[in-house]
Amino acid sequence: MTSTSATDIWLPFPADEIAGLPEGLDYRFWDGGEDYPADPARCAFYVVPYMKGSEVAVRPLKGMGSVQVVQTLSAGIDHVEPGLGLLPAGVRLCNAKGVHEASTAELALALVLASLRGFPGFAEGQEKEEWRSGFYPALADKTVLVVGYGSIGAAIEDRLEPFECARVVRVARSARATARGPVHAIDELPALLPEADVVILSTPLNPSTQGLVGPAFLAAMQDGALLVNVARGGVVDTGALLSELESGRLRAALDVTDPEPLPAGHPLWHAPHTLITPHVGGSTSAFLPRAKRLLARQITSFAAGEPVDNVVLTTG
Repeated sequence: MTSTSATDIWLPFPADEIAGLPEGLDYRFWDGGEDYPADPARCAFYVVPYMKGSEVAVRPLKGMGSVQVVQTLSAGIDHVEPGLGLLPAGVRLCNAKGVHEASTAELALALVLASLRGFPGFAEGQEKEEWRSGFYPALADKTVLVVGYGSIGAAIEDRLEPFECARVVRVARSARATARGPVHAIDELPALLPEADVVILSTPLNPSTQGLVGPAFLAAMQDGALLVNVARGGVVDTGALLSELESGRLRAALDVTDPEPLPAGHPLWHAPHTLITPHVGGSTSAFLPRAKRLLARQITSFAAGEPVDNVVLTTG
């Protein structure tokens, strides 16, 4: 390990449950509890507790004057960003690329299929013992627009491929070419949205995407189109979406909301043609094995003085 007085590795899982960790390091188990496992000043590598919120993620940072790597277990880093100003210069912030692609892409596809094929109504019909037969939209022959074509967006396209979609359109911050076809720049959305039957959001939340899906974005979507959000709630202007849903013009399937958790009594709960899941895109049986493999790999590289993967930014 690089020379420093800080030697502790803070983990949200007991070290003996993670195969492949290098020996000879001081592992400290902390999953967001009130008491710290050791002096934060001795932490060299901090793994942020998973799904414990920004307050927990940031709380020890002010005492971590010698930390060198902060590793999230989420694809997004927005819950850690409020505390980055507390860190010294040169700290590498890493995300969990490779951990959530399978689970999040599965849920995106499940939300699309459940919404198009009317599963919420079927579940309600079963509860009421009503046989609700009818004619429902298929995913086949639909144009799907994926907004946020990183590793999760690509995994979503992997799972769309067998469903005979008419077209999958890819959008990211800037245009580029891929083996599957072009990725369009985000400023092309006004021309692309009217063509899409389904719009899937998988973009990170940052200043450029906060409120991206606002009145103009939604107005550009065709009548009856489905908006699926497996990104972050803040990417969508909730008030603008509610207006479109309550008018009956658009449909939505949301794994994330703003606010979140969605409080009792919020009108989004009962908006027509809306399916809501409680931010479970990454919370599956696929999470732990992938997260533990990532940590073993990252900590092994760190201990050997080698570059770590998935560096999103370095504090300055």
